[in-house]
Amino acid sequence: MASPTDPGRIDLGRRDEALLELMDDPDCDLGLLQRTYGVFPLVNGVVAGWGRVYRERLRPLLSAECETRLLDLGSGGGDVARGLVRRAARDGLRLHVTAADPDGRAHDWASARPAPGVDYRRASSGDLVAAGETFDVVVSNHVLHHLDRAARDAVLADSELLARRLVVHSDIRRARAAYAAYWLGTLPLARRSFVRTDGLRSIRRSFSADELRAVAPAGWQVVPREPFRLWLVRESGDRR
Repeated sequence: MASPTDPGRIDLGRRDEALLELMDDPDCDLGLLQRTYGVFPLVNGVVAGWGRVYRERLRPLLSAECETRLLDLGSGGGDVARGLVRRAARDGLRLHVTAADPDGRAHDWASARPAPGVDYRRASSGDLVAAGETFDVVVSNHVLHHLDRAARDAVLADSELLARRLVVHSDIRRARAAYAAYWLGTLPLARRSFVRTDGLRSIRRSFSADELRAVAPAGWQVVPREPFRLWLVRESGDRR
């Protein structure tokens, strides 16, 4: 496995869109990939900020009487989906999550970890649009930076069709301090999974707030959140 690059040796002034993440290789080591899915709950729990997304954006839409249907696009190992359902249950609110990922490896790993209130689907956003499906809310975690322009535009267009009320695509905000902190914090995970190498590559592929605003379609809002987060948000007037 390639060694992660030292923070002092890279240029973080621009996105490195040509840099590929190891887990995106269909021929990558399956054991390392599965261990990566296993570490995601820890890493996302520390860096991804879904507690704040839930409190600020999702919980106000939820109800104790009527079930809210949420779609998690590119759901990977399913930890974000399971975490959101647990948070809602603790608050006495009804939430059902469809965790969708087109990668069969992720789908198989997540499906082996069933959870009340979560359904796993091997599907892309385009598959769900073609099937005529809709949801109250659409979210994703660390998906946008993986996509080239055409794929990103397609996912955002699909998200508008799939979500009746709200879309929140949450991702990393590229910054040298974020890279340095992750470089140090993930030293114990080196060689055990792809988490360290791919996390650092993710930061290098990620957007600044201005870069994301420049490519966001009309009707979308870029919301920076500390530390080192960007939410790409679209709200609808449909409150059903």
